[in-house]
Amino acid sequence: MLAGAAFALMLASTPALASDNSSSSDQQKAAPLYPDATRKEPKLDLTDAKEQKTLNEGLDAAQANDKDKATQLLQPIVDSSKSKYAQAMALQGLARIHATNNDLPGGIELLKRALDNGVLPNDAYFQLEYQLATFYLLNTQYQQSIDTVEKWRAEGKKETPESYALEGEAYYRLQKYPESIAAIQKAQSMTNKPDPRWNQLLMLDYSDSGQKDKAAALAKQQVSASPTDPTSFHNALSLDIQSQNYADALKLMEQAKTNGMVTTEGDYTTMAKLYMNSAQDSSTSDPGPDSSKAVAVLEEGMSKGAVKPSAENYTLLGDAHMIGGDADAAAAAYQKAIPLATDGEPSYKAGVALLMDNKYSAAKSLLQQAISKGVKHKGKAYMALAQANAGLKDKAAAAEAVMDAEKDPETAAQAKAWLQKAGVGS
Repeated sequence: MLAGAAFALMLASTPALASDNSSSSDQQKAAPLYPDATRKEPKLDLTDAKEQKTLNEGLDAAQANDKDKATQLLQPIVDSSKSKYAQAMALQGLARIHATNNDLPGGIELLKRALDNGVLPNDAYFQLEYQLATFYLLNTQYQQSIDTVEKWRAEGKKETPESYALEGEAYYRLQKYPESIAAIQKAQSMTNKPDPRWNQLLMLDYSDSGQKDKAAALAKQQVSASPTDPTSFHNALSLDIQSQNYADALKLMEQAKTNGMVTTEGDYTTMAKLYMNSAQDSSTSDPGPDSSKAVAVLEEGMSKGAVKPSAENYTLLGDAHMIGGDADAAAAAYQKAIPLATDGEPSYKAGVALLMDNKYSAAKSLLQQAISKGVKHKGKAYMALAQANAGLKDKAAAAEAVMDAEKDPETAAQAKAWLQKAGVGS
């Protein structure tokens, strides 16, 4: 999964409150934020200086997320003020309190009441309308978010890159990828400094809509621009792996390791698996060098404490040794996994590794333990046990193990052929 797949572009915080400067002389001097708005600006009705002071204090408390103080100051204004303007502004403050305390539906309802009030000046009105679009997005009401931001643009006669980014995310959540791509590209075209997260969303759009090549190209572009950015690195790596471009993924990881960006358990184990994949590639004449690199990467991660001592990780280390043909080292790694495992898989793998070194007695013990604890491929475990018994010159025990293997459809044919050749059974 691409890094940041669960992000919401507008989640960093709820938007700032539209401030109340209804009686300030600066209001007459400041250029309006929505000079071309189609909405007719209403006349304000707040004349009580004391109430205005209380309103400002309440809005400041709401901005600071002081729930108790904001509620204490703003709720009485909502309930009993004669000023519809003051009521609307107080509703906005309370809406923020609701939203920042995980009650988005409550915040949405209060914002709608504030907008329906009818006495907000245009700057405040359109700020609240944009805030409502954001709240809808955060509350997973994606179509409502799109409808609201489009209404905001149409009536406010204002376009911003952020508004198109918001719309792009809403379309992405609705799986309307062409619309999301168009919106994000529009946002990027409107600024010299586009938000890096917009590229992440664009990559998700391309990836989820089956355009893996475009997603990968964009990811590589980001890595080139920011070679030490972990998010860009992991995005590009994920896309290479999804597209089975393992050679490119390995080159990317080697570059990242040089830049000191391979630090987590996932980074180390992924890199080891890529080396192991390269070692097993049909075009590789000698698996030794890449399998050795896989071992070295895992051991480095373990020495640094990033790769934890788990059954899975010790088994992976054993697999890396096996690919390189070092059965003795593989058996040692698998045996470290045995006490940490909940099944017999590491015991089975250790037994097979010991068979390769002709250590039949030790192999037999581990294979019996594996079967007892449970393995994914029981027939194969019995066939390996038969090999161990045969190495110990115990033909009867070997035949018995093969007859058990014959009960497993996966190894039935192989076991039957063995028994026929040995002249055992019908």
